Amino acid sequence: MSATTYAQDLSTTDDTPRVHREKARRTLTYLLIFAIVMAFSGLLSAYLVSKGSVDFWVSIRLPMAFYWSTAFILLSSVTMQLALVMARRGRSGLTAPLLVATLGLGIAFSVSQFKGWSQLHELGNFFSFSKVLQNNGVYGEDYTIARKGVTLVEAEGRFYLPDDVERTKPLNDEMADQSNAASQYIYVLTALHLAHLAFGLLALVLMTVKALLRRYPATDTIGLWSGSIYWHFLGGLWLIILSFFVLVH
Repeated sequence: MSATTYAQDLSTTDDTPRVHREKARRTLTYLLIFAIVMAFSGLLSAYLVSKGSVDFWVSIRLPMAFYWSTAFILLSSVTMQLALVMARRGRSGLTAPLLVATLGLGIAFSVSQFKGWSQLHELGNFFSFSKVLQNNGVYGEDYTIARKGVTLVEAEGRFYLPDDVERTKPLNDEMADQSNAASQYIYVLTALHLAHLAFGLLALVLMTVKALLRRYPATDTIGLWSGSIYWHFLGGLWLIILSFFVLVH
């Protein structure tokens, strides 16, 4: 199902009895979420397999912009829920402003993501053709490199196994052509999440228009419910991705 089709469904009504329409909307929402969960589960599993199979793995300190993103999306989840509560209580005059606030926070999240990618790029972590030795941050602070799970020691730009106390066998030549798979996974996972959030922003625009037109009476807020569930899910998914990077990456 395309994003456009789903977004249009958020703003349409028909002559189907309300109970059947609400049941269909709930089912559609849960199916969409299930499909997204399966896609990200596959990517996270591939990440773990790659980390365990490659010779060299770069552990990258996440940009601070990603943590700002977290604050924005958590706040947006609060305003989204408040919009739904106000609509259900018949206080429709507050629904649209809260949806606008959610939209603004969602845009702030998106901007922070781009800033995070820019910070990654500045430190030598690229999406395509990224190499292990391209990192130009401070070793031990911005990144570390492990060989088959053993973190390497850096000395004057050369990398050694920790038991090579005499520093006689630098691994730079062996690492020269190795890809920085960790960098590529960070871009793919965060970009895919942002793509789904873009769909959520489109839905928010449509919901805001409906709220301004007073199309969400207290007795019929299934459209807002569907949008809020999807938005909360995006927030939870981002927390999972961020936690995965912090704890596993």
